Amino acid sequence: MNDVLELQTDWRRRFEADPSRFVWRELQPAMDRSREAVGEFVGADPVSLAPVLNATTGIASVLQSFAPLLRPGDQLLTTAHDYNAVRQILRFTGERTGADVVVARVPFPIESPDQVTEAVLDAVTPKTKLAVIDHVTSPTALVFPIQDIVAALEPDIAVVVDGAHGPGQVPLTIDDLGSSWYTGNLHKWVCAPKGAAFLHSRADRIEMTVPAVISHGYNAEVEAPKDRYHALFDWLGTDDFSAWAVVPDALRLVGGLEAGGWDAVMKRNHDLVLYGRHLISETVATPLPAPDGMVGSMASVVLPDATGPDPGGELSPIMDDLFDAGFSTIVMNWPRWPHQLLRISAHLHNTADDYSALAAMLRT
Repeated sequence: MNDVLELQTDWRRRFEADPSRFVWRELQPAMDRSREAVGEFVGADPVSLAPVLNATTGIASVLQSFAPLLRPGDQLLTTAHDYNAVRQILRFTGERTGADVVVARVPFPIESPDQVTEAVLDAVTPKTKLAVIDHVTSPTALVFPIQDIVAALEPDIAVVVDGAHGPGQVPLTIDDLGSSWYTGNLHKWVCAPKGAAFLHSRADRIEMTVPAVISHGYNAEVEAPKDRYHALFDWLGTDDFSAWAVVPDALRLVGGLEAGGWDAVMKRNHDLVLYGRHLISETVATPLPAPDGMVGSMASVVLPDATGPDPGGELSPIMDDLFDAGFSTIVMNWPRWPHQLLRISAHLHNTADDYSALAAMLRT
């Protein structure tokens, strides 16, 4: 990670040394270089890719683009495992357009990926216009059967996949997935700097897709929709472009840490987090909440119910004790107090000893 940050600093120095020259001569080649690298990594035509600050911004861009198609009484579909920021974008869009937000009650604990698909389809009605479905859920760390869900909904219902935790955690071939949109973070598992993420728009969605911030690209003189799409997203005003510019280096450096490249990185992390969740589950004496096949490189473990008054908020007070002891992990009051859910993850800096130490801490 330090190597990536040093390379990012180099990009910043180049920008600050001569901002005008950088913008006119160096910026676009750097944007296109990163677009090519991301496209190869996630299995997507680079034409379909646009840089965004994070997956939340990608979702906001899609909803801004889709909102003119909505009418009062239309429905926006999500699941009970969604990310809070995304839920609020849906709420905001619904309040502006008169559309209703419908939540598919995906069970948890869960026994099979089929239960996810069934819950989503049970929530669909003739008024459902767009669905926002996680690839890997944030609170529960479940890998959803996204291929099955997209195949069941598209093309009648537009699907935007919230892939905030997807790239670098699970293999991706977005062009084969067929969703209208897919947005993913590169600052998580790829270890690019904060501010590196992408929005993929299917070929027939490119012309309608605009960023959450409208800037110079809106009146750009271009010959093709793809050129306008890039003009809209690539330049939103003066910004720090270094996070996106250094993405190819992050992909190369992190993928090069295992002899088998990114496939080996993902397998190593997957195997390690399975070990960790089994160990911790045994330690706290709770059953595993999902099958191994629904786990990527992070996992959730159900903790015994809390006691005492409801502290309010999403996070459990146990997190303070874990942070003080040096553990960077999340404990949520999920779905609500007194239920508690521990989320762990695994990457190349982790070892089995980390999970043994966490289990020992939880034992106390």
